[in-house]
Amino acid sequence: MSGLRVIFMGTPEFACPTLQKLIDRGDRVVAVVTQPDRPKGRGQHVMSPPVKELAARYALPVYQPHKVRDPDFIETLRNLAPDVIVVIAFGQILPKSLLDIPPLGCINVHASLLPRYRGAAPLNWCIINGETETGVTTMLMDVGLDTGPMLLKRSTPIDGDEDIVSLHDRMSAMGAELLSETLDRLVAGTIEAQEQNDSESCYAPMLKKEDGRINWDRDARSIHNQVRGLAVWPGAYTCLNGQVLKVYRSKVADGNGLPGTVVRADRHGIEVACREGSLIVEELQLAGKKRLEAASFLAGFALPVGALFSGDDAGGAGI
Repeated sequence: MSGLRVIFMGTPEFACPTLQKLIDRGDRVVAVVTQPDRPKGRGQHVMSPPVKELAARYALPVYQPHKVRDPDFIETLRNLAPDVIVVIAFGQILPKSLLDIPPLGCINVHASLLPRYRGAAPLNWCIINGETETGVTTMLMDVGLDTGPMLLKRSTPIDGDEDIVSLHDRMSAMGAELLSETLDRLVAGTIEAQEQNDSESCYAPMLKKEDGRINWDRDARSIHNQVRGLAVWPGAYTCLNGQVLKVYRSKVADGNGLPGTVVRADRHGIEVACREGSLIVEELQLAGKKRLEAASFLAGFALPVGALFSGDDAGGAGI
């Protein structure tokens, strides 16, 4: 039990295992800072961030500032006298006045092997770009975007068919373990921070709906990677007779034909020709309909060989 006074800053489900780890270690979490409640989903119901819900189960004090740069809020955190601030997928840039508060620094748990994939969506872009390895890095935060000195790293392979759902869950658990080791070694004085080499960096920008649009005039493996990397949001999508159709699961095959053309459609899937090879669509969703396995989809929707999927889109709307 380390007994550190910790302020935790995080928002989505990905951050929850790390907060849970701090609680389980016996650290004193003096505040949880997360994003404000926001409307979500089709019904636009106001929902709390997952981190807030976890904090509530342990009666931890929660702050939800619209702007962490607010001087009064920064003074509130300073008065809590934290030994360390732990940040994971929080969603706002921290000012230097906040970073300077804790004596052990602000430690960020970042889901990539820095300096690769700095930015908001490292796991997604790792998969989209066909990487075969990724990992987690803990670092001391500075005023840049994921540019601070690195503390510890842990790597893991990415299977060629693993999607963002599986990788997200593995990496969130890995991040929690690495953060725990980082805190113990910081207290023991056995970590030597390492500066990042900016020349080795690449950027993982926030995802946009249009990132999901499938261009069938690409090779099948690249499209398969797009499907894997965007399976949660926004989803890889194409158009069929003017209707948006999202692709959630696929595999690569060696068929050929005019890119975007259906070359086979049966209980094994919908095979679509690409510039190189073909993509077998195994799970999909037509706008306004349920998400279905290909066999179930075809039972209620006639899709003849020769049908053409189009890159034209409606911005991913309708699903």
